[in-house]
Amino acid sequence: MAKLYFYYASMNAGKSTNLLQADFNYRERGMATMLWTAALDDRPAHLGEGFAISSRVGLHADAHRFTAETDLWQAVNAEQVRHPLACVLVDEAQFLTRAQVWQLADIADRAGIPVLCYGLRTDFRGELFAGSAALLGLADSLVELKAVCHCGRKATMNLRVDADGSPVYEGAQTEIGGNERYLSLCRAHFSAALRADARS
Repeated sequence: MAKLYFYYASMNAGKSTNLLQADFNYRERGMATMLWTAALDDRPAHLGEGFAISSRVGLHADAHRFTAETDLWQAVNAEQVRHPLACVLVDEAQFLTRAQVWQLADIADRAGIPVLCYGLRTDFRGELFAGSAALLGLADSLVELKAVCHCGRKATMNLRVDADGSPVYEGAQTEIGGNERYLSLCRAHFSAALRADARS
């Protein structure tokens, strides 16, 4: 029976690398896949047309882009009619809506296609993203990927920083950025950074 998987971590844990490796493994065996990523994340655009998903280690691939209005159930089933899919892979899954997570669950349950979702669990305030909250509640399998804090402990938090490297603890939940905007920290160093900034 197909399952819905959620691979979650802080930033810099290799989520996109894992997704692209899983995609390669299917395709190497002649199996078709369908890749998705959030339309609002345009960082890989520097790689050129079609490379919607890229990793820090240099891997990249084309992907369909979803918005809050995208009907994933309909899109995946339309693709399945053209050629049978062995797997659906979703990057930046934290940006899914709750309804879209249910659509992905239906793809696993009713269409019999495994769905692998990769994303952040929490935002820069330590609060769940809507997509992540739904996946934590609905996924058949939860897998935590490991990132490392500068102290050597497991990094579980995403600290947003400004241009000077100072912590930011107010603002919109979604602000796209990489290492120049976010640091992966353990909870202890995340809390210490916010306390220090509040005192300054």
